[in-house]
Amino acid sequence: MSSIDVPPAASEQFEAGHGEQPMPGELIYEYTPRVTRIIEYGASAEAVLMRTSPPPKEGARLDLYLEGPVTAGRLQGTITGIDYLNMRADGRAELHIHGRITLEDGKKVALEAGGVAVPEGDSSIFQLREHVNLTSNDPALAWVNATEVWARGTVDVSTGQVHLRAYAV
Repeated sequence: MSSIDVPPAASEQFEAGHGEQPMPGELIYEYTPRVTRIIEYGASAEAVLMRTSPPPKEGARLDLYLEGPVTAGRLQGTITGIDYLNMRADGRAELHIHGRITLEDGKKVALEAGGVAVPEGDSSIFQLREHVNLTSNDPALAWVNATEVWARGTVDVSTGQVHLRAYAV
């Protein structure tokens, strides 16, 4: 395994096999948003993400707009956000995500996450690893402010589909 390889993410297909156990801790959320819009800053998002053209030496900045369901865990509803992504020249992406989870009852949780996306071989799949900060001023959601959250999952850059699970650790 090289310094940029990471083990597979915990997902339904991996938890039952492939030698990886689910992350320890309580499931806080599981979401499956899609990339709905991409803002480019000179480099072609399709060429860089599909690795048909290397990123420039300074990296390729892309804003990825995300939206979709939050379907499992303590927080359920919808996620809306933007990943201010930097695709580095070595092929690893730096994630810088800001968003909100709107719960089924209308309450909101702010989400900020940083991490990496690492390509999985020659496929269109990238492994995601994130450290997440959740914030809410709603007294019923005060528990999120002190919860240490780590998340992992995948994104298929050919479809824009993200699958991620986040755990209190």
